[in-house]
Amino acid sequence: MGDQYQVITAPLVNVRITSSLNSFMAEKRFDRGLTIGDFKGRLELITGASCGSMSLEVFDENDKLVCALNDDSALLGSFNVEENYRIHVTDNSKKMGEFEDLSKVEKYELSEEEYSKRNDSVRSFLLKNKLGKYNAEEQQKLQEEKEALEKVEKEKAETITVGSRCEVRVQGEAVRRGEVMYVGKVHFKSGLWVGVKYDEPLGKNDGSIGGKRYFECPMKYGGFARPAFCEVGDFPEINYEDDEM
Repeated sequence: MGDQYQVITAPLVNVRITSSLNSFMAEKRFDRGLTIGDFKGRLELITGASCGSMSLEVFDENDKLVCALNDDSALLGSFNVEENYRIHVTDNSKKMGEFEDLSKVEKYELSEEEYSKRNDSVRSFLLKNKLGKYNAEEQQKLQEEKEALEKVEKEKAETITVGSRCEVRVQGEAVRRGEVMYVGKVHFKSGLWVGVKYDEPLGKNDGSIGGKRYFECPMKYGGFARPAFCEVGDFPEINYEDDEM
């Protein structure tokens, strides 16, 4: 009896899918036991191409054409389709990018009046449970707390005058001393702020932020702090050289 040989291949194959209809590439695993007709059905869901008008070409890892899958009754495993090969789907009945143009998608919009009447909306849930901005008592409390903090901040800012020596203490940062150069509101944050020209280059700017200047000083000598972190008084410059051995 002559020698007998049996070719064994994996039941599943991992391939890359591209299409003439879009720019993306998908990587999928398929059963080699699928007929090409069933395989086209799977590709229709991935690419948007129509089963009846699509044609399939197989390319190897070097992007060289291997074969065409042109027999709908044949099995995928009967063709030379190996791991990481690319299968390109062509459908000339549709346009490139047809399924990527969101401008053609009809949008469903509700008017403010219609949305207010719905009982299954987030707003309806918040209203029923008196949560967030729909809790009048909570909102009143938050407003009172905000006004109290603003009052304290304003009173503290009124004790800080331009030209005064100051010491800035912010948690997690080194203590810095310098001269008060600005007190008031800024464009980059809410509330009141103190602009300081530090004695050492321990700041973050030169007295300007985002193109708007609040005071003049060398780069890295300027900074801003909340009034709560700034104390004015007789704070002489720290001589760091005395700390060196």
